[in-house]
Amino acid sequence: MSFIIHGATGAQGAPLFDRLKAAGKSVKAASRNAENSDHTVTADAASADSLTSAYNKAEGVFVHLPQAPEDLRLSYANNIVAAIRAAQPARVVISTSGAVVDAPDSPLQSPADSAITTLINGVKDSGVSNSVVAPRLYLENLLLPMVSAPVTAEGVLRYPVRSDYAVSWSTHADVAKVAERLLMDHTLTGVVGIGHLPGLLGADLAAGFSKHFGRDVRFEALTPEAFGDLIEPFFGPAFAGVVGFYKAHWQAPANTIEPKTSAQTLLGIEPDNVQTWLAHALGS
Repeated sequence: MSFIIHGATGAQGAPLFDRLKAAGKSVKAASRNAENSDHTVTADAASADSLTSAYNKAEGVFVHLPQAPEDLRLSYANNIVAAIRAAQPARVVISTSGAVVDAPDSPLQSPADSAITTLINGVKDSGVSNSVVAPRLYLENLLLPMVSAPVTAEGVLRYPVRSDYAVSWSTHADVAKVAERLLMDHTLTGVVGIGHLPGLLGADLAAGFSKHFGRDVRFEALTPEAFGDLIEPFFGPAFAGVVGFYKAHWQAPANTIEPKTSAQTLLGIEPDNVQTWLAHALGS
């Protein structure tokens, strides 16, 4: 029996794939067109039959929905749910990839008919043991060139969140640590929040950069529209969706996980601080 990891060659799945492989587990990367390898398996999110074959007799499946138009993501979610119902893998862990699914009073809460909510509810109803890892914003976003370049050139960390906006920032490595534990431990179900508690402000992020680089770095809030101007050359038409995403954050009071359902409380797993993350991410 193997663990099947979606996105194993990308930012979200690769750290988990590597952790499981290092632990000596049988692990396979889900791929639309699998190579002739012991570490890949054909699993096309556009085909429920393909997914069912991949999930059959799996010890665990790690799932997240790729960035795509919402109608396509919804189709993928329904295919994944159908495959899990048919194949009945031993365990499923879903990553929300930053979507908010556990704060019904927040304006950031994903709608009931969204792809991620459809996926979570469908897996819950499948009869398969499952859990959900719920990060908020990723620290890796701060390494985008239009964000990191001013840190080096000007000592300014600019990002499209308010200066008073507390966020439970986390890293892809933080998610991998929690997902690995949840794939092994079937006793814990429901949502597990991942990220800093209390939430970090922009000034806290800048302080971590200051410590890493040994120079003063200050935080400066960008409006979502100004950020959109910076990313449009890199993102193309998709930049509009990113601007909309940060407009929603700009209107929210905060974006922090619930302490009682956090990885800290439920699993004793703390996220890396900004300075430690930068040392790993930048290799210094």
